Amino acid sequence: MAYTKSREPNNNDAVSALGITAFSWDLPATDYSKLSVPSGQTKPTESAIATKLAELRTEWNNSNYQRQRSAEYPSLVDQLDDIYHNGIDAWKATIKTTKDKYPKP
Repeated sequence: MAYTKSREPNNNDAVSALGITAFSWDLPATDYSKLSVPSGQTKPTESAIATKLAELRTEWNNSNYQRQRSAEYPSLVDQLDDIYHNGIDAWKATIKTTKDKYPKP
């Protein structure tokens, strides 16, 4: 499952990604000893959380081009207006400019 949030992942995201549905941290949320899970759920190991967080951060870093593109694309309304007035080829040229500026890694 790809990490799709618009902010860098943290320990909460890692614990959730490990399948823990209910949990809480006594602050700071970086101190493993302060992680609580309800009875019936197994507390993930500190190593498992760190490994999952590293995976999520890799996904986050590898999708930077998507966030950059998204910020630069015209709004959908403007894109549809471009297609209506200038045709598909002109729209493709507009979009390609952004895609070329922020290529996939």
